[in-house]
Amino acid sequence: MFGEIRNEHGELLDYTYHDGKDDKIVVIGHGVTGNKDRPALIALAEGLADAGISALRFSFSGNGESEGAFTDSNITKEVADLGSIIDALDDYKVCYIGHSMGGAVGVLRAATDERIEVLVSLAGMVHTKAFADREFGDVTPDKGFMWDEPDCPLSQAYMDDMAAIDSVAKQASKFGGPWLLVHGSEDDIVPIQDSIDVLQFANEPTKLLDLPGADHVFSGDSTAIMVEKVVTWISQKL
Repeated sequence: MFGEIRNEHGELLDYTYHDGKDDKIVVIGHGVTGNKDRPALIALAEGLADAGISALRFSFSGNGESEGAFTDSNITKEVADLGSIIDALDDYKVCYIGHSMGGAVGVLRAATDERIEVLVSLAGMVHTKAFADREFGDVTPDKGFMWDEPDCPLSQAYMDDMAAIDSVAKQASKFGGPWLLVHGSEDDIVPIQDSIDVLQFANEPTKLLDLPGADHVFSGDSTAIMVEKVVTWISQKL
């Protein structure tokens, strides 16, 4: 529907559009080592469309089928990618949903981009340096891999960017729209404490939804619960 969407480097961004037949749209971004086709993100986009809300899920550059090198991927570049997606949406009212590192991307973009009217963070990463040190501190950048995945080499540029950002909590107060934080109690990748911490800096009306038993990717029975809660909330706010 929106034709080719390219970022500021000319790289093609792969996306899938779900038509909800209205003037509202939800943009869905994934986390580190992920892509637009994560099962929970597909289910969420389909749930939104069924509720009459259009959804566009996309892969950041260097991920999935989007162009670009994975080793160039970092939060700062993905914030710009998100801006390129929004540029293509014309006059739509935009809600952004970011999962994991995509949640950190959302906070930083929404802090400066008034086109994002509603924000949702799914297991959103807040303390970026702490995450990188915790998960990849024993990996040699430009030689090793994220979680031993050969398709996901760890770059020094990624580690430097995570350290420079440090935490997106300090940017949270710059977004004044409705914001939903969704976090599973069994998340062992991004602890729920990240959402608790950012909530202290967020403006009203920000809500934290704790999903008992849910893991980082909202797998199993948690998928349907997450989708129902998020779709209902967005239907009221967007």
